[in-house]
Amino acid sequence: MSMNMPMPMKSMDMHMSFYWGKDATILFSGWPESNSGMYVLAFFFVLLLGAAIEVLSMLPAIKPGTRPVLGALTQASVYAVRMCFAYMVMLSVMSYNLGIFIAAIAGHAIGFFIVKFRALAKETQTQPQDMSPNGIPSKV
Repeated sequence: MSMNMPMPMKSMDMHMSFYWGKDATILFSGWPESNSGMYVLAFFFVLLLGAAIEVLSMLPAIKPGTRPVLGALTQASVYAVRMCFAYMVMLSVMSYNLGIFIAAIAGHAIGFFIVKFRALAKETQTQPQDMSPNGIPSKV
């Protein structure tokens, strides 16, 4: 090819507003295309990514006695994975497919619910129950 010849361009239809349908390109060219099964897989993939972002954001602190370099490296690694997942969800939502948008929001909500449920369950286990003078838990 000479320098003056234009490169052949592949035509891509890009949506600039939300639309509903299974014909979308999410993250990779040609995925999920027009295949309903692959669209459902993409939906659940984005949902799980959103949930993983929330769960990774609330990991427990590094144990006391851990070497500072090792603790910092572990936290930095988890943060890098979390940011990778966040950017993948962002790019998925930029397909402007309403189903994928709903999957991202639902994934974040489910992940937030899991994190808060675990925190509340742990908090109620550590709190002493109110006891009456005879040693029987009192009902409040």
